Amino acid sequence: MTPLPLAGVRILAFSQVGAGPYAMTLLGDLGAEIIKIEDPTVGGDEARAVPPHSVDGDSPYFQSMNRNAKSLTLNLRAPGAREIFHRLVTVSDAVFANLRGDLPAKLGLDYASLRQVNPRIVCCSLSGFGKTGPRRAEPGYDFLVQALAGFMSMTGDPDGPPTRCGISIVDFSAGLTSAVGLLIGLLRVRGGGDGIATGGDVDVSLLDTAISMLNYLAAWRLNTDLQVGRLPDSAHQTLVPVQSFRTKDGDLFVMCMKEKFWPRLATRMGLAHLVDDPRFRTFADRLAHRHELVSQLMAMMRTRTTAEWLALLRGHVPCAPVYSVDEALRDEQVLARDMVIEVEHPLLGRLREVGCPIKMDDVEPLRRPASPLGGDTAPLLRELLGLSEEEIAALRVQGAV
Repeated sequence: MTPLPLAGVRILAFSQVGAGPYAMTLLGDLGAEIIKIEDPTVGGDEARAVPPHSVDGDSPYFQSMNRNAKSLTLNLRAPGAREIFHRLVTVSDAVFANLRGDLPAKLGLDYASLRQVNPRIVCCSLSGFGKTGPRRAEPGYDFLVQALAGFMSMTGDPDGPPTRCGISIVDFSAGLTSAVGLLIGLLRVRGGGDGIATGGDVDVSLLDTAISMLNYLAAWRLNTDLQVGRLPDSAHQTLVPVQSFRTKDGDLFVMCMKEKFWPRLATRMGLAHLVDDPRFRTFADRLAHRHELVSQLMAMMRTRTTAEWLALLRGHVPCAPVYSVDEALRDEQVLARDMVIEVEHPLLGRLREVGCPIKMDDVEPLRRPASPLGGDTAPLLRELLGLSEEEIAALRVQGAV
């Protein structure tokens, strides 16, 4: 196996709950050394206590988003802690802060505060609303941003209330965005791009990420009079048929995202006479006559089971059964791609978790459990900074670690 691609990259992570830890897990899976800095006065990352099955400051929730992370406790308000942090910065590549947008500067976690300590340091901030603007000092959470960014207005049944996505989609998307941003910063330091060899700030927010994900919907609203909102059966705003259909025993999602798929669908459903119907020949025609077409497809879909329709359509028309989470985690493709893995944990036993979504030839991602609170404090202070046992004990007495 080849060396892990991010081996040798060291990140000091002030990360908590979801978005930041998810970003660090992706980088840690591929070899980055993630040193999670936790405040011992508050019990570290509050995700450690999220139910169910929280045990002694650890939980499956915490482990699912902190795989491979080391834990170093550091109270930046205590005497001596700031010096320790700065010494860690000198031997690190990046500082990652998953805090409110106004806090990196206040806590000295931005490039302006650290450039004299290490001019090559990359300071990545992932916050709810960014480091500028009127909401920079407000805490931001996934579900709030789904509401603010218009996601909820487009999700759910038209006759029901606005609905959030079932997963923390903004947290995870922003985590991915921040991981990309941090890597771009490191690439720039190492001479990529314009050859700049100094570090700098990377500013990513949940709201910016969510607004960017509006993408073509935003383009429609900004440039046309098309209204976007909730549609029955999770249908696409303009492409027909792209939606969920009720079958004899479940639900099937069909995606005719190209014109070639519509005649295939109609023919294999026994509705070939609809292919040349002038109401349904093109995307524009089918959009104009959505109700007439969908009502006929729905009636036919109810005559067979989901498995029967899959046997007829799979490989000819893009389609998928609407799975439960349990079913999704048992899917043959998911298992074939190592997306369900096992990690041995000293307290929680054998944990099953989702795997790394980034695949590289001859690279086996790391699969270590996240460390207990402060579990790596003394070893890291000894190995990275050369502190003696007496010096570490003194820092403990001061409340710094």
